[in-house]
Amino acid sequence: MFFDLIVVGGGAAGFFSAITCAEQSEKSVLILEKTSHLLQKVKISGGGRCNVTHHCFEPRELSANYPRGEKSLIGPFHRFGAADTVDWFANHGVALKTEDDGRMFPVTDSSQTIIDSLLSAASAAGVGVHTSEGVTSIAKTVDGFEVATDTDNAYQAANVVIATGGTRINAGAKLAAGLGHELLPPTPSLFTFKINDPRIDELAGLSVDVAEVHIQDSKLNSRGPVLITHTGVSGPGILKISAWGARELAERNYRFNITVNWLPDAAPAEVLAEKRRSDAKRQLSSRSPFPQLPKRLWLRLLDAAEVPDAATWSQLSKKHTTQLLTQLTASTFAVNGKSTNKAEFVTCGGISRNEINFKTMESKLVKGLYFAGEVIDVDGITGGFNFQNAWTNGFHAGSEIAAR
Repeated sequence: MFFDLIVVGGGAAGFFSAITCAEQSEKSVLILEKTSHLLQKVKISGGGRCNVTHHCFEPRELSANYPRGEKSLIGPFHRFGAADTVDWFANHGVALKTEDDGRMFPVTDSSQTIIDSLLSAASAAGVGVHTSEGVTSIAKTVDGFEVATDTDNAYQAANVVIATGGTRINAGAKLAAGLGHELLPPTPSLFTFKINDPRIDELAGLSVDVAEVHIQDSKLNSRGPVLITHTGVSGPGILKISAWGARELAERNYRFNITVNWLPDAAPAEVLAEKRRSDAKRQLSSRSPFPQLPKRLWLRLLDAAEVPDAATWSQLSKKHTTQLLTQLTASTFAVNGKSTNKAEFVTCGGISRNEINFKTMESKLVKGLYFAGEVIDVDGITGGFNFQNAWTNGFHAGSEIAAR
């Protein structure tokens, strides 16, 4: 059976490639998905709400959110960026909203809205979809490709898009390797830090809106909300630094120290001095003098600074002041492992960017072979950036194939 385009992978990038090609042409398009579930990552992302993209409409600024792929994506984002994603979904019946941190979600707050939109668009455009049919091999032929599956089917295709997601758990990258492509090793990119420390024990759910995090013996720094979890720390401030340091932290086997400044926008030394004057008789433990620092964390930091339980502000010694300032602005924590961020996962690694034409997403090695999404060595920080890469890649691959 012949198809103008076969897409390997029924995720965001695969569906967008297929829909774009079918909407822009009369070409025959088939999606092959090895599992029984379509768009599974769309379903679980954003806590089930689907963080579709980010409210960042300037291409160069948008591309700066990709630890791997920043320069490669500037051009593609000029041709199909976040504003185009918003328009596309609006034209397909889905309105998006922007939250305070720039993340964009469907107004329904349900990922099923995005899934239904993509399934409907694929159906309307005539895209065929086969689930529970995994691709076992792709062979180059004179006229295109022969695609074999684990259901003993063999398809002929003029073009193939490989959009099988992160290389940590899929065979899509191996299909590309079989056609001569270099694979960069898969490495987790968005993860939380495991920390066992009495300062944060039993404080799960507590967060600080703005903190600065530094990886010791490294140039890695980040700034953003930090959330204390049952196993350590998470939140955008942690996920951001985990993305930028993905390969370096993997090389360190996820064993390193971090320094946390809980009050980057405050002047803690001045606040402490003022408190000694204004609240001399009040106990330090009565309340946190910093609105952004929760009282329970403040009490833990007081304990770590060895400030006596019943000490008043007038009794705060120079030694304890120095130790307290260190805890507030340079708390050191030992990281002894990583955890997946909720049910989400992102990897760096995959097909080398040097082997792909980012204007068309076509392989530089094999004519008619295209890539889209996380199977490529491109990954973004948390906030909708990885989905935006999927939409952009899919649009360019689908448009190019439609125009052929």
